Amino acid sequence: MKSTPDNALKTPDLNGLSTAEMAAVISNLQAQLAAKEDVLQNQQVQLKQHDEALQRRDNYIAILEELLRHKKIQQFAASSEKQPNQILLFDEAELEGEIDELRDELPEDVEEADAPRRSRKRRQRGFSDKLLRERIELTLSDEEKAGASKTFFTKVKEELEFIPAQLKVLEYWQEKAVFEQDGDERIVAAFRPVHPLGKCTATPSLLAYLITSKYADGLPLYRLEQMLKRLGHEVSRTSMAHWIIRLDDVFKPLINLMRDVQNSSDYLQADETRIQVLKEDGKTAQSDKWMWVTRGGPPGHPSVLFEYDPSRGGKVPVRLLDDFQGILQADGYSGYGQVCAANKLTRIGCWDHARRKYVEASRAAPAKGKKGPPSKADVALSHIRKLYAIEKAARDLSDEERYQLRQEKSLPLLNTFKTWLEKNAPKVMKGLLTRKAMDYTLNQWDTLVGYCERGDLNISNAGAENAIRPFALGRKAWLFADTSQGAKASATCYSLIETAKANGLEPSAYIHHVLERIAGADTLEKLEALLPWNAELQALKKVAQYD
Repeated sequence: MKSTPDNALKTPDLNGLSTAEMAAVISNLQAQLAAKEDVLQNQQVQLKQHDEALQRRDNYIAILEELLRHKKIQQFAASSEKQPNQILLFDEAELEGEIDELRDELPEDVEEADAPRRSRKRRQRGFSDKLLRERIELTLSDEEKAGASKTFFTKVKEELEFIPAQLKVLEYWQEKAVFEQDGDERIVAAFRPVHPLGKCTATPSLLAYLITSKYADGLPLYRLEQMLKRLGHEVSRTSMAHWIIRLDDVFKPLINLMRDVQNSSDYLQADETRIQVLKEDGKTAQSDKWMWVTRGGPPGHPSVLFEYDPSRGGKVPVRLLDDFQGILQADGYSGYGQVCAANKLTRIGCWDHARRKYVEASRAAPAKGKKGPPSKADVALSHIRKLYAIEKAARDLSDEERYQLRQEKSLPLLNTFKTWLEKNAPKVMKGLLTRKAMDYTLNQWDTLVGYCERGDLNISNAGAENAIRPFALGRKAWLFADTSQGAKASATCYSLIETAKANGLEPSAYIHHVLERIAGADTLEKLEALLPWNAELQALKKVAQYD
């Protein structure tokens, strides 16, 4: 015998109900049904919200995992932007056409014939003919060559000798002549060279050595103090720091003249980097201060100028580029927008900066097998590498030829790349490094393509970044500046060194040259003669072969 389950729905007996009672029952059932539908709808909303929360959590976890991989790479991996197997990865002949749509989107690589063949660096044989040479003759004794019909010498080897530095005290004795006339005496003294710092125990050669050692070679003053002590005399780091700070006022007229010449050009590059200054009014020791650099100048007059400022605001480039009219190349930092608007400058971007973001995204991506599909960051890098390959092929061309090449080849590639970015950027989750790189590229697109407008413009801001690299390397050694005066003096010294290098001069010889003459440069003509493109340095000329 079958039993009826307790939870079975019982059909109400509607027989004998009046019309009004029937309507009430139907209304009650409809109300119950509507209530159940509301409960189901609320449950569906809650489930949807729960799924969205889970998706947000998964996205957040994915972003955190990528950032963790990125930080590990920054801390432990090599800093080079080269990717492993980057050539094979983008060789279409090696790709499997049936993997997925992403592989089909890879651009073709540049033909090897389009790029110049890399010249193999030859091994240096022998020594430079600019080095001083000393002939050492190994002779036979009279007994050994007795009876010989003739003797001769042959060169059997060359060795490179190091002459250690030494300290020497220069004693200045000034001759004075006394003339007697009408019972009065008149004294005439020999000319005394003017020292750039007035009363100072360091010669221009020692000052040039200290500046070059710290700012070109990255040696902190405490190490120089130890090195000089080993050579026979202790010079305190405090004295050396005071000399360098005092020299800032001495060099300032020359730096201002370099700034005027640089701003008279029509193309400059700019960049900025952090510097820690312990004693800065209104700022803590731990807060960021900034070293700004501008690179450029008229043809044949290149200069690299550093400027310290505790602010990273747009007012700084407005002050530095006050009278500049032309094209400014910089990264995507918004601080340069103020000077571009104020001076109506044309701004172009830096593909190195954009490429670096894709490299970071590619390296921080989850590990994949060799046959796995390339990521979107890898695809973007392949587009950018093709642009750089064209620039490599145009390296030795004239500005007009380079302009034509960019119009014919680079612009179509850029248009293809932009179309790909607009299509694929929405497919990448916001917050990931790849999406940030794609958004940055699209937001900066108008400036990034600006290098194609002229043949003398560069695809990247590498010139300014390379100029600022010695400062970044030196900063790892001396770590910080104690005062703002020290930071400003450092900016001046870096300007002199990097400008000398940009003009093919040896920095120590150039600074020594300036220090010997700047105290007597009391006219504009004399000051202009000290500019690196006007300086004639004996130290750089070919020296005698034998002493």
